Amino acid sequence: MQLLDLFKTTKPVVGMLHVPALPGSPQNALGLNKIVDWVLRDAQALAAGGIHGLMVENFGDVPFYPRRVPAHTVAFMTAVCLEVIRSLDLPLGVNVLRNDAESALAVAAASRAKFIRVNIFTGARLTDQGLIQGTAHKVLRYRRLLGCDLKIFADVQVKHSAPLAIRDLGGEVEEILSRGCADAVIVTGSATGRTAALEDLRAAKRAAAGAPVIAGSGVDATNVAAVLRVADALIVGTALKRDAVTMNPVDSQRVRAFMESWRGGTQEAQEAQETSG
Repeated sequence: MQLLDLFKTTKPVVGMLHVPALPGSPQNALGLNKIVDWVLRDAQALAAGGIHGLMVENFGDVPFYPRRVPAHTVAFMTAVCLEVIRSLDLPLGVNVLRNDAESALAVAAASRAKFIRVNIFTGARLTDQGLIQGTAHKVLRYRRLLGCDLKIFADVQVKHSAPLAIRDLGGEVEEILSRGCADAVIVTGSATGRTAALEDLRAAKRAAAGAPVIAGSGVDATNVAAVLRVADALIVGTALKRDAVTMNPVDSQRVRAFMESWRGGTQEAQEAQETSG
């Protein structure tokens, strides 16, 4: 898969839309209309700052279901995604936490989104929701059943989790792509907002055999140039929020500053590639 075909630029930046707690979840404090307004304000701030894509995630729904979410979560997420699609002409992705890839596919297909994120796609990880096993075998068949061409971005050794046994990151990347049939791989740090190690990104690139490798956490204006020398794309959330707090609203000034650093970093990465080539 060529990210250029999806985002219309090289080294694209996907901005996170962290949805406040939805109705039915323990910390819910807003009705659906106010939740939609919150998400749209964030989306518009990201788009105005030059972000290339967006991803909706039910980040406010803690504590997360380990597997399938209830029907009302799917319905509310679909309503939110439809409003984003109607308002902005940017590629949209969907992540249904903690690991409900089938619901993410359904939401994305119904709302005409372009991709989904799956935290644990193959193998198994120990998480704060307990043991979660990958369901690539179900997800790929469900995508075929829905008749859609949604791209699957799959995490490797995802944040907020631990392995059941020590495994080589490169080997896991190969399995996610060749046996799990994901379209791209996401590399993260240990937790939300924590930087992915450059060596992990390099190991993933070596193993990915040309498939896109995405830096999925901890990228900010201070390290974006270094990350762009390795990663093919970025997913950015916390760094673009007011005071760098994940559930705060998007800060337009932070978005502009980040994208200015991205432009410089992209140019540096291109020059480095030309020199090495």
